[in-house]
Amino acid sequence: MKNILLVCNQGMSTSFLVEKMKLAAKESGTEVKIWAVSDAELNDNWEQADIILLGPQVGYLKSNTEKVVGNSIPVSVIDFLAYGRVNGQAVLDTALELIDKN
Repeated sequence: MKNILLVCNQGMSTSFLVEKMKLAAKESGTEVKIWAVSDAELNDNWEQADIILLGPQVGYLKSNTEKVVGNSIPVSVIDFLAYGRVNGQAVLDTALELIDKN
């Protein structure tokens, strides 16, 4: 099972995307745990994740997040268009690809 953590300002705007990603995973038979937290909750959640995906609005946290995780897992900013269109399949595909590369 892959663990995908999404991070945004309040953890709420990504909740729609999380649901779309879960649906895409279910349809493809991919076992994943996907959850969203606010940027303030990142430190309490990252160790359970195989990847951290930052919402575009918190993309500025990328370099600091990489330092926190010590480059032990991938950290990526979600594509703005995929995020805005709530394209769960595209975001899921990107996350799984980055996990497999790591």
